[in-house]
Amino acid sequence: MEDKLLVLRCKRGSKDALGRIYEKYKNDLLILAIALLNNASATEDVVHDVFVTFVQSLERFQLTGSLKGYLLTCTANLARNANKAKQHRSIEANPAGPACSCANGPAQSIICNEELQRLSDAMAQLPYDQRETIMLHFQAEMTFKNIATSLGIPVNTAKSRYRYGIDKLRLILNEVKK
Repeated sequence: MEDKLLVLRCKRGSKDALGRIYEKYKNDLLILAIALLNNASATEDVVHDVFVTFVQSLERFQLTGSLKGYLLTCTANLARNANKAKQHRSIEANPAGPACSCANGPAQSIICNEELQRLSDAMAQLPYDQRETIMLHFQAEMTFKNIATSLGIPVNTAKSRYRYGIDKLRLILNEVKK
């Protein structure tokens, strides 16, 4: 309900409402984008572009579901486009270092950063479609039906991409432990 009110206020020109939407969802968008792009500057560009496009389309925008889901789908789409453009230019992305906010002290911070780096490295080894599906399911909390609709694929394909991606992640992470 809060999101619908914020969108309505944005349509009426409220900068505070837009700021609230940005603060509420920017971290989720950044996490998804970094997982899909593995490049800090590209991540920031994609998230910036999502909000710019959102503001530009506010006049005709109708919130029919989750604003978070909508913004995360936009992020995934722009990340996919950025990856395609990168492939065409044959430019290798610079992996971004993980940021960790789950630690209470220096030792926990080091452990947390190492674990996040292992997970980030493992995610980067997945095919893009599997990585995207996993992140949309976990980060965007989207159902497989919603993922399938937003990607234009059958529901069973979304489920398969997720399952194969999780299996491959387990394999990669278990190999690293050995």
